[in-house]
Amino acid sequence: MSRMRRLRCLSVGVLVTTLAMAGCASRSNTTASNSATATAAGASSAAASQADFGTLKNVCKPGTPTSSTSQGVTATEIKLGVFTDMGFTKNPELVDAAKVFAAWCNAAGGIDGRKIVPVTRDAAYFADAQQVLASCQSDFADVGGSAALDDLGVKNRLSCLLPEFPAQPGQILSTGADLQVIAGGASVGYAPYADFYSWLIKEAYPDSADAVGVISGDSPITKVIAAQLAEQIPALGGKLSYSDLYPATGVSDWTPYAQSLKSKKVKGLVFNGDFASLAKLEQVLTNIGYKLDWIDTNNNAYGPAFIKLAGSAALSAQNNFADISGVYPPEKAASNPATQQVVDLYSKYDPGAQLTLPALRAFSTWLLFATAASDCTTLTRTCVYQNAMKQTAWTGGGLQAPVDLTTTAKAPACFNAEKATATGWVPADFKPNTGAYRCDSVAYKFTGTYGKPLTLADVGKTMADVK
Repeated sequence: MSRMRRLRCLSVGVLVTTLAMAGCASRSNTTASNSATATAAGASSAAASQADFGTLKNVCKPGTPTSSTSQGVTATEIKLGVFTDMGFTKNPELVDAAKVFAAWCNAAGGIDGRKIVPVTRDAAYFADAQQVLASCQSDFADVGGSAALDDLGVKNRLSCLLPEFPAQPGQILSTGADLQVIAGGASVGYAPYADFYSWLIKEAYPDSADAVGVISGDSPITKVIAAQLAEQIPALGGKLSYSDLYPATGVSDWTPYAQSLKSKKVKGLVFNGDFASLAKLEQVLTNIGYKLDWIDTNNNAYGPAFIKLAGSAALSAQNNFADISGVYPPEKAASNPATQQVVDLYSKYDPGAQLTLPALRAFSTWLLFATAASDCTTLTRTCVYQNAMKQTAWTGGGLQAPVDLTTTAKAPACFNAEKATATGWVPADFKPNTGAYRCDSVAYKFTGTYGKPLTLADVGKTMADVK
């Protein structure tokens, strides 16, 4: 889902639950007098501060719009679809992010005076196509959401000329499709975690290079990921010595898998599945006394739930890592003003909500949309889409490493890795060279055929049709 890269679709929260079925910097005012001038100056200063986010200025601000300019846009509001699989996953993180952003933005004046109105489009895992059709009927664009099986709705979205700014994309036909801008970059055709794996097998644990294993949930999505890994790992200097699937309905006993890893002498493991299953596997590995050099948990595990499920014994015995794709780690929010600002906004507008990695991706996406929309003299789909595509170093005001959004076919430039410990996630020793990130990216372009994103031409449309 990202660099906010494409997240193995696992990170959309999909396979996590599919398999789990088995389971504004403040500005002080100078109080020099009680004059009307001083009062007005103070109000102006406070408004400017409230409209800022991190390094971004005047993201949201008042205005005096007088008419509708497009579907979903009136003189007073902008209706925006927020895709989620919440009805299936029971996880409201993307809806929460939309709620917090809209509350903050609207309090600052909205998009040039128009209030943001998020509309939840719950695909509930299987109904993406139907929810896209519903969004096509009334929304201006889709922003800050994600649906695991988004390939199901991409033709409908392009046919109705609906722009999309997803928090994180899911499948190959959708990722990098036309009329879509991903705040973390689409990286079409490139391996999203090449630099992370290169660091693991060449620098951190070079002895593991010839003994890399993959365990994946038995799903069409993860089978594609496994095939890409089979191409990518050897190209990066490693050897894939073990590959296995586990049933989507879950595993009652992980001992056979643990014994296989031990007998094959696997040293590095990529786990493409739900973190509850991984926690159980690691407990068995620890109990039989087998320690891997490293485990790629996939970034679905990045959060407190995995720490709790895995337990201190397994976390102390095994080396767990997750590539969070250039997003500043929220556990270090106090060291990064933009991340801390999101924490503060959650505390103010939705104190019961959890700030997750997907939620931070969503927040960067909302900022991208708002910035692009605010730069439109007349708010149209074409204007917003084209403005967003002009960003050459998008950081979400400081929430993420810079990403060039002018093209979808560009390798990720930066990464950052987290390590799971018994007390929580912490930045790994991956030798960052650009602030919190490492930006001497190792790029790998796939040679295999895994599908390609859809275009407007595929549905008989062109950009001239977009209004």
